[in-house]
Amino acid sequence: MTDERYDVVVIGAGQAGLAIGHFLAMQSKRFVVVEAADSIGSAWRSRWESLVLFTPRRYDALPGLAFPGDPDGYPTRDEVIAYLERYAEHFQLPIALSSPVRSLRKESDAFVLETDVKRILASQVVVATGPFQVPNVPALAAGLAADVFQTHSTGYRRPADIPEGRVLVVGGGNTGFQIAKELVASREVHLAVGTRQKPLPQRLLGRDVFWWLTRLGLLSKTVESRLGRRLRGRDTLIGSSPRQVKRVGVQVRPRAVRADGRTIGFADGGELEVDAVVWASGYRPDHSWIELPVTAEDGTLRQRRGVTEVPGLYFLGLSWQHTRGSALLGFVADDAAYIARQLGGGSEPVPDTNDSRAPQATGAAEGI
Repeated sequence: MTDERYDVVVIGAGQAGLAIGHFLAMQSKRFVVVEAADSIGSAWRSRWESLVLFTPRRYDALPGLAFPGDPDGYPTRDEVIAYLERYAEHFQLPIALSSPVRSLRKESDAFVLETDVKRILASQVVVATGPFQVPNVPALAAGLAADVFQTHSTGYRRPADIPEGRVLVVGGGNTGFQIAKELVASREVHLAVGTRQKPLPQRLLGRDVFWWLTRLGLLSKTVESRLGRRLRGRDTLIGSSPRQVKRVGVQVRPRAVRADGRTIGFADGGELEVDAVVWASGYRPDHSWIELPVTAEDGTLRQRRGVTEVPGLYFLGLSWQHTRGSALLGFVADDAAYIARQLGGGSEPVPDTNDSRAPQATGAAEGI
């Protein structure tokens, strides 16, 4: 097994990894971005085909390269993938695909990353694997009969993937609402919503909602602010609401709490016989491969704006790492610039990340 040595290794070639790679290239560091998948932006490739972002293109650019197209239009999933590929090519970022990191530890003065074919040594490491790591499927799924079709939202691509019959989508976030609206055009669809989210219209008084949120400074609130502490852990529905999906034929149910054979039971005592279930139930983190003291007793990461207690080890792209936009396309640049300054010891300049996303605006917006 061969060894390679770098100043910095970035783990993950999604939007966070590419953004920090851009800044590292400007610092003339010897670095590499390692990616477990065989392509850039693998998290986006696992989304359904008809996905359209609800942030306009002006909010979707990474540092140094505008997102092409109408700045007030909304890009598709495939446009995002093409943009990330172009970004890596444009800045000639050194990316090693099909290189899953099996373990990360520290030996003497270097971090050691074990892959399937080599060991990589680094003075500093940025974990940019993002918040979408392990699909979260509730334990009650095990109670469903074998002939009930089940898939997590990561396995859903198009309506044709779902068998005919009655479908239950489980999850009250944006993903659940959007998949339910797509499926109801061709079959009976029920949507189980466990927690009521705050719905916001896509447009308000002729302006996109993110124009208002950024202009008012509401999205610049940090996780340590009073508002940030209240909002953390909550989701916001953009352009969707229970009332809206009901109008197109989706039947909204309360939280799914039990499953037996082909029957799902709900928190209000109601039941529903189903042919298929789509679990739009989010993700859970998995940092078990990191053999360093980075997690608290409850499993949460011990970090402050991506800086850990292990000197030289950083995280990037976490949900609410600093603001609402920390994990989101187009707004990860602010945290990436901050981490780049830490990697440079605060001595190497990093350009201002403010650009044409929102003139005179600060903060972050949800990118999907």
